[in-house]
Amino acid sequence: MIADIMKNVQAYTTSGSRGEDVALSEQIFGIEPNPHVVYQAVRIHLGNRRQGTSKAKERSEVRGGGRKPWRQKGRGTARAGSTRSPLWVGGGTIFGPRPRDYRKKLPQKMRQLARKSAYAMKAQDEQVMVVEDFKLKEAKTREMQAILKALSLDGTKTLLIVAEYDRDLWLAGRNIPTLQICEAAKASTYELLNNQMLLIQKSALSVIEETFTNN
Repeated sequence: MIADIMKNVQAYTTSGSRGEDVALSEQIFGIEPNPHVVYQAVRIHLGNRRQGTSKAKERSEVRGGGRKPWRQKGRGTARAGSTRSPLWVGGGTIFGPRPRDYRKKLPQKMRQLARKSAYAMKAQDEQVMVVEDFKLKEAKTREMQAILKALSLDGTKTLLIVAEYDRDLWLAGRNIPTLQICEAAKASTYELLNNQMLLIQKSALSVIEETFTNN
């Protein structure tokens, strides 16, 4: 456990009432963010999601065009040697997209710094909220929606960070367009920033600290 801590942050219950204060790690939520490393992490994350399968046929790949369309001289028209010319309708494409691999890799220390910076940015912007650990009685969307409404997060783009995978929680939240659920150890820089509020379960805070301590 990291000894240095920030000021206490108010925690909430699922009913929206105030609970006990919790302390956020200074070495994660209190660092000076590095915007450039964050930019690189997000850029690489989005690039790695690209399929890179776009393909356009070039002149040599278009069907037809084996015979010269008309004689070279005497028609008063431009010379043409093949209907596969890029100038013709149905012809090949000049410099069209080709299959390629967009994947890149960021060094581990930079990935860790980017994630820490994302947490720090959210803390500085007061977009971090801590909630008590909770389990749902049923995997129903209405139960999850009621919790968000009690926390005044109904309609707010929210990332719920949990300590470990909970199937009922995931099933209840998957139909809410403004909610995303993520395990603390797997939250990427992009996921941390692509929301208006971080909603962190209490048990997930220790997982976040362990994630950075062990790397």
